[in-house]
Amino acid sequence: MSPVFPMLTVLSMFYYMCLRRRARTATRGEMNSRRAIESNTRALPINVEIVQYAKEVLDFSSHYGSENSMSYTMWNLAGIPNVYPSSGDFTQTAVFRTYGTWWDRCPSARLPFKRTPPTFCSQDYVELAFEEPVYPTAVHILETYHPGAVVRILACSANPYSQNPPAEVRWEILWSEAPAKVNGPQARQFTPCIKQVNFPTNLIRLEVNSSLLDYYTELDAVVLHGVKERPVLSLKTSMIDMNDIDEDEDEEKYGCGMDTLNKQFSIVTLREWPTNGYFDKLPYELIQLILSHLTVPDLCRLAQTCKLLYQHCCDPLQYIHLSLQPYWARINDTSLEYLQSRCTLIQWLNLSWTGNRGAISVSGFSRFLKVCGSELVRLELSCGHFLNETCLEVITEMCPNLQELNLSSCDKIPPQAFNHIAKVGSLKRLILYRTKVEQTALLSILNFCSELQHLSLGSCVMIEDYDLVASMMGAKCKKLRSLDLWRCKNITESGIAELASGCQLLEELDLGWCPTLQSSTGCFTNLARKLPNLQKLFLTANRSVCDTDIEELAANCTRLRQLDILGTRMVSPASLRKLLESCKDLSLLDVSFCSQIDNRVVLELNANFPNVFIKKSFTQ
Repeated sequence: MSPVFPMLTVLSMFYYMCLRRRARTATRGEMNSRRAIESNTRALPINVEIVQYAKEVLDFSSHYGSENSMSYTMWNLAGIPNVYPSSGDFTQTAVFRTYGTWWDRCPSARLPFKRTPPTFCSQDYVELAFEEPVYPTAVHILETYHPGAVVRILACSANPYSQNPPAEVRWEILWSEAPAKVNGPQARQFTPCIKQVNFPTNLIRLEVNSSLLDYYTELDAVVLHGVKERPVLSLKTSMIDMNDIDEDEDEEKYGCGMDTLNKQFSIVTLREWPTNGYFDKLPYELIQLILSHLTVPDLCRLAQTCKLLYQHCCDPLQYIHLSLQPYWARINDTSLEYLQSRCTLIQWLNLSWTGNRGAISVSGFSRFLKVCGSELVRLELSCGHFLNETCLEVITEMCPNLQELNLSSCDKIPPQAFNHIAKVGSLKRLILYRTKVEQTALLSILNFCSELQHLSLGSCVMIEDYDLVASMMGAKCKKLRSLDLWRCKNITESGIAELASGCQLLEELDLGWCPTLQSSTGCFTNLARKLPNLQKLFLTANRSVCDTDIEELAANCTRLRQLDILGTRMVSPASLRKLLESCKDLSLLDVSFCSQIDNRVVLELNANFPNVFIKKSFTQ
């Protein structure tokens, strides 16, 4: 054999891969357009750029504001800017529910799922619809306070205003990066370099990670630039790019087509098995341990290598804890069907953000749980808009061992469906944030689920009498450790008294934006005296919190770690000093918009108590 032959083979494969990639991504029309540019034989029509603001906010995972207001809500992202280019804390902006790592350091924090791919770091999202479908050329995000939270921008092939839904919904990542710290909270226009896509879109999704921020990020508007006709690739991009060789990496990063994972699930049956190498010399347990560090797509790829590793990759022990949230754009009924045989022993399952726009059907979800639900202990279904009453009924029937259920922002579930949750008496954690649960169903849940330790009722606007609910908690939920009543509109000192008397193990209590609580009734003093184990207390935007309340906390709640008294006008620097001296573990103190606490006081407190993050927000 000629010594030149191996080199020719390598070059042939190199050019083959490049040509194969170009052939797969370029249409015949695109190739003809390139020829037109090169030969100048015919003129192309002028492709005018269209600039448009978001017409409508379609979906989101959380927001700081109320469901019945516009202040700090995601709906502020629709239309032209309200604030930009001004900087500061403004109610007319869109604000997500959390920031920093404080929520990961409180008693209600959940254990993370292992095997989450390092490229997936999204914590929240918002989806925006625009008037005209275009091929995106730029996306401008107007950030007005603490920028830097956006980590992914995606485009969808489905037109939300079309009368005929497409057979396949395809998501493509326009831009993605790991979270990065931005110096300073000032406003900016964020315009990342986006990838070209081969379909027009008028549905853009922003995903955010606020873990590195010192305060809530605030977004004012999103501007989509694009053209109606598919742009012609420049001559530079028609040249061979060395990055094109790594096809698998590129597809993993950008390929969000629904069938990507399904092909990986099914292709293992289409190949002949090579030899097992030396893996059959290793103990079974050691191979299982090695494979436990792989993500789901990596397991699917490894299963194609040999029969031995196929058996290991399909072993149900590899799927005890399974998070499909990172692959939300690719999960559908077919995906669940392929996973059924592997998930018969599953205990933790995360289907958050999956299944929307018809990707997962009620029947497909029900079939999966009937096969895989018997051992489930934890089920995450945040933002699962395919869920209905039948789904909740199936969950309660097929998951007898369920202890944790997350239905956060599942706002499509009808109110009567929540009655089924009362059948799961083993529940220890229940998250109903931004759901339509009604009072009757909630009282039934509290009556029969006496093992509850963590309960979130934030922004549940359909509950009529929170005093009655609090009374039931005090009577039935003696093991309660964390309670989120964020923005409940009608709880009074009576309900707080019942709660504090009956749930004395409480370590975390969120009473932010509860306007009916008044310090003059003694409700906060009562809390401090009855709940000595408190580690987190949010009294956000309660104007009546006073020095007496702070001094009672300093005297009785010495384990306090996080305190939010944003907006109070009656707390002095002297009482804060007493609190900081008494609560040695305090790490977060939010005194934003506290009229007696100016920047000079904050600087002094920071100097004397350097281990405490003291936040003072501002508006210009």
